[in-house]
Amino acid sequence: MLSPVKSTKIYEMVMEQIKDIVKKGELKSGDKLPSERDLCEKLEVSRASIREALRALQMLGLIESRHGEGNFINENIQNSLLEPLSIVFLLLGSKSEDILELRKVIEPETAALAAKNITNEQLIELKELMDELNNNSDAEICASIDKKFHYKIAQASGNHLISNIMFSISSLIEKYIENSKIHALNKTLVRDQHEEIWRALETHNGSVAAAAVKKHLELSYVL
Repeated sequence: MLSPVKSTKIYEMVMEQIKDIVKKGELKSGDKLPSERDLCEKLEVSRASIREALRALQMLGLIESRHGEGNFINENIQNSLLEPLSIVFLLLGSKSEDILELRKVIEPETAALAAKNITNEQLIELKELMDELNNNSDAEICASIDKKFHYKIAQASGNHLISNIMFSISSLIEKYIENSKIHALNKTLVRDQHEEIWRALETHNGSVAAAAVKKHLELSYVL
């Protein structure tokens, strides 16, 4: 059924202008925005509209306000993704199975891409994480290290969108790993599967890497 078309509010138009500037690369992470007075003059709108737009952009995590300094494009955009997603997760009452299904959609193909683009330095970092994980028995610490291992693979893909998505769900992944008690139930198997993933990445074999990650994630259904 059709409904009346609502006119766009002034502050929403201001938001779109600022977001457009960021998209065009005229403002980058860490850059300071023009003062409220300058924005009023350039956009020919009231200060109230400017402030409303800035508040909304701050809530979205695009900008941060520093007392006595002004407004800046957020340098930690990744961190701003965590809270909204966590809130959605809590409100919807998503189950652990939902997290695992999401990982099974994203991570195998991410590993395939990582196999193509991974550097020797990243391989060393992954190996260090594996060693650290194998030498630890604390469940919470193991979950945190395991999360870092999989996030490092996402970074190695070279795709910033993928790594940002993985970062934004990293806290959910960590909690899932901890709740699954996977390291306590079969730490040896987890170790062997991580090494299998690592070897596939080392040989830059995308299909083997994807299959190894898929097998590793399916372990969670069994345990």
